[in-house]
Amino acid sequence: MERARRSFVEWILGGGLFASLSSFVYPAIRFLKPPEAPEAVVNETSAGKVADLKPNSGKIVKFGAKPVLLMRLGESEWRAYSAVCTHLNCTVQFDEAKRAIWCACHNGLYDVSGQVVGGPPPRALEPYAVHLRAGEIIISRQA
Repeated sequence: MERARRSFVEWILGGGLFASLSSFVYPAIRFLKPPEAPEAVVNETSAGKVADLKPNSGKIVKFGAKPVLLMRLGESEWRAYSAVCTHLNCTVQFDEAKRAIWCACHNGLYDVSGQVVGGPPPRALEPYAVHLRAGEIIISRQA
């Protein structure tokens, strides 16, 4: 009888130890490999009014879940590129003084055509189309 009781207690303690370890390991695994979240498909978005952005300036606009860098280079010259650096996914910004796109993380530099001109980025930024409709700026995916 004593042996059966000891075996039962060992079984309960072992199960408790397994449950405790599982409660620590499972969340760590879920953190390291999160579940895939489907992204909402967005084909175009409004970036505000034409009058809100002065020439030789830029701003970050949300395009679905991704940031896009919108630049107004002249009175009628507009460009938009993914604001995610192709090196380590940092957010890029428009440098008005250099008239270039700059990534602060590792000093990556792109020209206003989205092409790499300096630093570690391996490829150009993804371009987006810019359209003006009734005084409003519309950014869309390029075909």
